[in-house]
Amino acid sequence: MSRYYHMNVTLKDVNLARIEAIKEATELEWDFEDWFDHDEQCCEASAYGNLCGGETEEEFAERLAKVIWEANGGYCAVEVIATYLEDLPCEMHGFDEDDYARLVAAVPDPPTTQEETPNG
Repeated sequence: MSRYYHMNVTLKDVNLARIEAIKEATELEWDFEDWFDHDEQCCEASAYGNLCGGETEEEFAERLAKVIWEANGGYCAVEVIATYLEDLPCEMHGFDEDDYARLVAAVPDPPTTQEETPNG
């Protein structure tokens, strides 16, 4: 069973000589694109996709971190934000004809002013 996610990865203190290799290796694990470089040693990307084969968010994040560290030639800070998109909280707002009449034909209320209160 696959589950639909939005993944965001942020990298800090990367090896500048290996930044392109790091991005390429990361993109092989998830369809990251449109990298945003905060500065020379900090970048991030995000993309939508599916976790498959029962892999958990934590397992994916750990696998991704290992790939990044290997491409970096050592440690760099890695942050992965996984957002499960199939069961997000949501609110439904439905409108009927009464709402139409109220919202479209209604005259806006005049602005209210605060009444002055005497200092006691």
